Amino acid sequence: MQKRMIEFIRALRAAGLRVSLAESQDAMFAVDHTGVRSRATFKSTMKATLVKNQRDQPIFDYFFPLFFSNNKPPLQNILEQMTEDQQALLQEAMRSLMGELDALRDLLGRLLEGREFGGEELQRLGDMSGLPQGDEMYMRSWFERRMNRQAGLTQLERMLEDLLEELAALGMSEEALADLEEMLRENMAGLSEQISQYVGATLAEQMAEQEPRERPDLLDVPLQRLSSGDIEDLRDEVRRLAARLRTRAALRQKRAKTGNFDPRKTIRKNMRYGGVPMEAQFRKRHKKPSLILLCDLSTSMRYAVEFLLTLVYELSDQVRRTHSFIFIHDLVDVSTTLAELPPREAVARIMAENPPGYYSTDLGNSLNSFQKEHMHLVDSRSTILFFGDGRNNYNDPRLDIAQEMQRKGRRLIWFCPESRRQWGSGDSDMWEYSMYADKVFLVNNLRQLADAVDQLLADG
Repeated sequence: MQKRMIEFIRALRAAGLRVSLAESQDAMFAVDHTGVRSRATFKSTMKATLVKNQRDQPIFDYFFPLFFSNNKPPLQNILEQMTEDQQALLQEAMRSLMGELDALRDLLGRLLEGREFGGEELQRLGDMSGLPQGDEMYMRSWFERRMNRQAGLTQLERMLEDLLEELAALGMSEEALADLEEMLRENMAGLSEQISQYVGATLAEQMAEQEPRERPDLLDVPLQRLSSGDIEDLRDEVRRLAARLRTRAALRQKRAKTGNFDPRKTIRKNMRYGGVPMEAQFRKRHKKPSLILLCDLSTSMRYAVEFLLTLVYELSDQVRRTHSFIFIHDLVDVSTTLAELPPREAVARIMAENPPGYYSTDLGNSLNSFQKEHMHLVDSRSTILFFGDGRNNYNDPRLDIAQEMQRKGRRLIWFCPESRRQWGSGDSDMWEYSMYADKVFLVNNLRQLADAVDQLLADG
């Protein structure tokens, strides 16, 4: 049991749970104390010692039965529940279809008798399906389909329909046919479930045998490849990033040799000359940018936009003012929501109130709405920031409005998650939009996003 527990813990680590050596020892000591007679108590003990975060519980619950279960779903012997007359009709129907069912005779007999697969049979089917080469749980459904085909379950589905039709033609009652079909399908589902559990358990064991892989720094993982757990971790990281950026921005608010005359510093500086002014001192504070954000909230951009909005509003004290808009098929002003609520709560509400749907991205239409209703917000102090991939579903990109915004504002910046080699592919209008941008930043991960925001603040 101890060896099985160690394999289970290694599989949890391979799946992304952070389990320390001390926590592993705690689990061993706790199980020694509670015992393994009660499966529920054993599971609760393991979960209490190994799982630290609520979002990790589904991973624990997924892997636990793969290591601590017999993997044998209950099957019923159908022949024992049939009358002699029904068995005779079944034998006659099978003889009439035997040429078609010859290759599947053993499998049909297994279904009727309720016999599960043996360990050697499952291993043979797994070897034929390439299961020993699997090392990640996302491969599970693919290997299940391959093993079902190798076992003949996929082909048997059609044969069962033919068998039931033949039995009906031979005179079996509708009630008996319905009962027989229900039992056959329950046994088929049981065999398929046995294959599924075998595949899952084998993959979990093979994951446990691997050496632990070094987890990449989440700041460098592309935003579109983040798991739900990674996204939750990054939400916590955003606040720490904002604190660092705020410190760096505050250091830029320093005095310079040009600007307004500073009498206090001039007197202090010239104390070494006996109070006779020799060196005039001036001060100039770093200007805080005035931002207008336009963010693509389509499916491919949602998490990236969430991080940008959270980061910018965590740094709101370093910005003169911010007007924020999101768009999918049209423009939505979210400035009020972001101003009234804490950043994370506000962003969560925006995401919930603007879900992706059947509509497709239309930046051109969104720019048209901005021109009609919000163009007055753009002045010579405005930094206009577009956050999106420039994909417009072949709609009119309204480049004329983008050009007008650049002309009226101080500068127009693009944060784009796609590299230049992807611009212009498919429905991308990014090359055209970049012609009217003062600068385009690649923001494919949180580190690049933070660096781009920092540069935006630095050039306030």
